[in-house]
Amino acid sequence: MELSAITAANQSQPEARERTASVQGDCPNLSVVILTYNEEVNLPECLNSIRFLNCHVFVVDSGSNDRTVEIAKESGAGIRYHPFDNYSLQRNWALANMPFDTPWVLHLDADERLTPELVAEINSVMARPNIDADGFLLRKRTIFMGRWIRHGGHYPSYHLRLFRTGRGRCEDRLYDQHFIVDGPIKPLQNDYMDIVASDISSWSLRHVRWAAMEAKEMAVTDDRTGQVAPDVMGNPIERKRWWRKSYGHWPPFARAFIYWVYRYFVRLGFLDGKEGLIFHYLQGFWFRFLVDALMCERERNQMIGSLK
Repeated sequence: MELSAITAANQSQPEARERTASVQGDCPNLSVVILTYNEEVNLPECLNSIRFLNCHVFVVDSGSNDRTVEIAKESGAGIRYHPFDNYSLQRNWALANMPFDTPWVLHLDADERLTPELVAEINSVMARPNIDADGFLLRKRTIFMGRWIRHGGHYPSYHLRLFRTGRGRCEDRLYDQHFIVDGPIKPLQNDYMDIVASDISSWSLRHVRWAAMEAKEMAVTDDRTGQVAPDVMGNPIERKRWWRKSYGHWPPFARAFIYWVYRYFVRLGFLDGKEGLIFHYLQGFWFRFLVDALMCERERNQMIGSLK
């Protein structure tokens, strides 16, 4: 389904607020945390997507100078301000400082949307008298330039975003950070959407910053505590971390090309059309090549520094 069709199916913002207020009056046991910074374009659709979710909504803003905070206030969300350093610190600050009074918490970014099917599934799970898990994996559907990226090994992609309050934390990483839950986790069956590119320029600028973070991460050994354990036989996140660790041992620069060939040809990324060509090339090759270039630059600077 294209993004335009998804957006057209949503209700107007005033009706969404009215319905959200009526749902939240049912004493929910779920809180939703949304991170924002200048998200006046994305936040209304994010809030609209959870209008039927039985929840309290909290927005953690890091200094927006557009209408983000005004939109959040109009929706009735609780608002807190905290300067942004990185996603791990911001998410963990929210867990430690937001006034949760619910036994469950769901984490979203402003450019993410819950599908109606996922909203219904979460409401159903939260209504159970006994929930036999401490966390749930959500299945991500990537939307790039309005197109659902279905191939290239990019779907389904699972992320742990829903867990019992006090049982989860975000691992301390600069890039590709995941939540860790103390207890059993299970997958949910329906999707949430990640709108990864409103325009190529902003997408590229973000990935330049993230490439610098990833270069630092790849220079650090993985023996730190409190990290997702790489396990080829584990859950989807543990398997992804295993592949990530293996990738780190491949030859620099060549690994970016090998990875792109694998995604685009072996995993049929070419079936995602011209949007897929742009996405898989930029995200699968250009970004990874840039990471290696930054690592090379770092090593060169260190070598020069040691000779002085």
